[in-house]
Amino acid sequence: MTSGRPSRVAAWLVVGLCVMLIVATVVLQVVGPRAVAGHQPAGLTGPASWILVLAYLAYAVVGALIVSRAPGNGIGPLFLGSGLLGLLGELSYQYADQGLHASSGVLPGAAEAAVLQNVASPPTIGALGLALLLFPDGRLPTRRLRCAGGLALLGMASIMIGYAVQPGPIEFFRGTRNPWGVASLDMVAGALVLIGWALMPLGVLLGGAATVRRFRRSTGLARQQLKWVAFAGAVAGVLFLANLASWLVDLSSIDGLRDALLCVAMASFPAAVGIAILRYRLYDIDVFVNRALVYGSLTVLLAASYIGGVLVLQLALRPLTRSSDLAVAGSTLAVAALFRPARERIRGLVDRRFYRSRYDATRTLAQFTAHLRDQLDADALADDICRVVEDTVQPTHVTLWVATAERGAQ
Repeated sequence: MTSGRPSRVAAWLVVGLCVMLIVATVVLQVVGPRAVAGHQPAGLTGPASWILVLAYLAYAVVGALIVSRAPGNGIGPLFLGSGLLGLLGELSYQYADQGLHASSGVLPGAAEAAVLQNVASPPTIGALGLALLLFPDGRLPTRRLRCAGGLALLGMASIMIGYAVQPGPIEFFRGTRNPWGVASLDMVAGALVLIGWALMPLGVLLGGAATVRRFRRSTGLARQQLKWVAFAGAVAGVLFLANLASWLVDLSSIDGLRDALLCVAMASFPAAVGIAILRYRLYDIDVFVNRALVYGSLTVLLAASYIGGVLVLQLALRPLTRSSDLAVAGSTLAVAALFRPARERIRGLVDRRFYRSRYDATRTLAQFTAHLRDQLDADALADDICRVVEDTVQPTHVTLWVATAERGAQ
């Protein structure tokens, strides 16, 4: 118990440092120098930026909880480092953006902050893949998992070193040159950046594949934990697909909303992992996963129907009118009419595919209810009740007690 106390104290000190970085970011936004008129930041702005900050803080807090309550689990330190690096990168970006474009002149250290932003922020992608590989016990027991984890770590290290020493214009700040750049390492740094961007997504894919394989073989406790990760993946997948679908239609006015939803998707992962490792018994995850699958599939179907309807109606109505308002209105009405039948059909498909026992029980009860209206024989009805109980509940023994007016019980 005493051996774990220093690590717990260190973990919460890291969380405190993360809070200080957030406070510094807020102060910089409120009382920092104003950018020149007309300047448009290259990164996230508005609500999306602050949702991203909260997502990084969620990583740090969940990491500290795991370190405190599940010592030895490697996901805890990984989440702590991810949250700290992400918040450091966000503060560096805000300082560089305002410092390099301040109306009062360039602030000291603004170029270095721009480089630090590029060094600190990208590794969070690699950390996501590594966390999937480590979930749920924080270990890599097989050689394949260790190799996949090594690739994720190599990608994170490559991109950090590459951005740090790459000479020339800085990513997101093309008008500023890297003060840490080494001209003789130009090609090497570029190769390291490319390797990093290739290996980190590969790590996420390998982590996802390992999670699916682990889920198929799991039972009991491990299966319940993996369901939480599946739920987070379903939520993130729905948000990413909705974001992609919105790009296919001219909806440039909701760019801020799109960015905010992507940041929400990012925040869902540490929350799900934390619940799975620490408090999974308190929640019925099957309900959440079922609804995520149903409404996620429904969202994709309705979005595709809406986009297809708009495009088809625009082509059909082009000889009659140049306006697309009629096509949009018609597609909206069609999607509204499809909502209820599509939801019921998708719910049936999800239950039949992923919740077969519950689907069979529901169908048996529905058939029994329909049959009950026409059943008048008491003995036959008793047999039907016993059969339905056996099919739906599957007990080891069934006894039916029937009270009568003449004989107290039978």
